[in-house]
Amino acid sequence: MATAASASPGAFGAKTPAPARGLSTHRALTPSPAFARPSPRTPACGRSRASLHLGGVGAAASSSSAAAAGNGTGLHVPPTIAPLAVPKMAGSMKPHKNVLLFYCEEMRDLAQQVVARNDDIELRSISWRKFPDGYPNLFISNAHNIRGQHVAFLASFSSPSVIFEQLSVIYNLPKLFISSFTLILPFFPTGTSERMEDEGDVATAFTLARFLSNIPISRGGPSSLVIFDIHALQERFYFGDSVLPCFESGIPLLKSRLQELPDSHNITIAFPDDGAWKRFYKQLQHFPMVVCNKVREGEQRIVRIKEGDPRGRHVVIVDDLVQSGGTLIECQKVLAAYGAAKVSAYVTHGIFPNNSWEKFQHDNGEGPEHGLSHFWLTDSCPLTVNAVKGRRPFEILSLAGPIASALQI
Repeated sequence: MATAASASPGAFGAKTPAPARGLSTHRALTPSPAFARPSPRTPACGRSRASLHLGGVGAAASSSSAAAAGNGTGLHVPPTIAPLAVPKMAGSMKPHKNVLLFYCEEMRDLAQQVVARNDDIELRSISWRKFPDGYPNLFISNAHNIRGQHVAFLASFSSPSVIFEQLSVIYNLPKLFISSFTLILPFFPTGTSERMEDEGDVATAFTLARFLSNIPISRGGPSSLVIFDIHALQERFYFGDSVLPCFESGIPLLKSRLQELPDSHNITIAFPDDGAWKRFYKQLQHFPMVVCNKVREGEQRIVRIKEGDPRGRHVVIVDDLVQSGGTLIECQKVLAAYGAAKVSAYVTHGIFPNNSWEKFQHDNGEGPEHGLSHFWLTDSCPLTVNAVKGRRPFEILSLAGPIASALQI
């Protein structure tokens, strides 16, 4: 019995010879006698031992046994465990998404700018022809080559006459076995017709939303829809569950441009009515604000300042869109009368039917009574962009960057 006990290296108090010099072992640790505890007995010969390999744990456990045998005490020494390698999370590096961008003819310039902003976006074209009876004769080139690709279409519903031909393409692209489909419609044109005031009124915003909600599902799931500064926030609820609307804004473009002005420290934001204030005040809340409202006096609608002080400030009127421009001009006049040093304007969508943009004059440095210092628009309405390009006080803030970013979502 004594012989067996002394031969067992795992026996309590047993000593083993020290390792020869030059051999690499773990450094022997001498535990405090107060916490010394016996080492577990060595398993019987022939019994299999479980081994756990987690980033070096198995190797450390083996060396721990060697350390217990070679530390000269026979006591158990806690193993030195190598740290586990932590894998990178799947979302730590956002992968690039290659997108094929189709476009209508009105949006050619904007589409080219979008492609110039991102090398992962490739421009593709469609043949827009007409049959003798006037109905569209459309052709998507290399349709087989877009299978399995991410596809987007840049649309412009500038008039009812162009909506049908574009819807025909929009409904067809998702059916070509593509991975995903995104429709970019910078301006949602029927947004101002979002409610009924009298029985019999037709809310055409809801009608157009129904059209877009029925875009076919692609292989990757529901289609995405990108719209900038939709007129009424509640219109997002007009869209069905088969389309995923993404609502973007042109206000970040305005904020970046304001920072470039020499008097950027003296900017005040003005809203022509409560609706514009509710729409944008959260994005511009770090600026001083002026809120105007429209009151009716007889047959006239007069703009008055409801709150805020424009005196000595460069006041920028902000709204989502402009049509005839009458409200903006009245707002400019009342701000000038209350002592504004300069008056400028920003709208995301410059519609300007019947060339109403001609009403707006540049102040030529003579003060806000004579006109606007700047009138910023985005290129959401390409026909307007072509009309006002190079004419003061108009300046175009391109949506190309925000669109390119939206296509990578």
